[in-house]
Amino acid sequence: MFDTKIAIVVREDLAAWQKLNVTAFLTSGVVGSDAGLLGERYEDAAGNLYTPLAIQPMIVLSADAKTIKTIYRRALERSARLSLYIEDMFKTGHDAANRAAVRQYEPDEMSVVGLALREDKKTVDKITKGAKMHP
Repeated sequence: MFDTKIAIVVREDLAAWQKLNVTAFLTSGVVGSDAGLLGERYEDAAGNLYTPLAIQPMIVLSADAKTIKTIYRRALERSARLSLYIEDMFKTGHDAANRAAVRQYEPDEMSVVGLALREDKKTVDKITKGAKMHP
């Protein structure tokens, strides 16, 4: 049904709250990069309205620190549209501080704890090779 695939990869050694936090932030990056990813509002039988959700399924994968670094490198090499979360972002409290945290590092120096991408299916599969479905 979709030519593209959305994958979120989180580092497997994070605490549960960190994995959920990273996944939520990365999802917002993917959806925020393409307004067409949001469907229409939901409505129940009583007429209550709910906000739209993404129209496309997403997979959540996990990887160890070494594998996620490899996945990050592959994504950069292929110029993939990428959402990124680094370890320093757990210490910040707002968007500007998050951007400043990322800005201080060269790509090889970043402690990546999560990333998300939406590209054609084969590209996503090649980039995320080595990650496994999150338990």
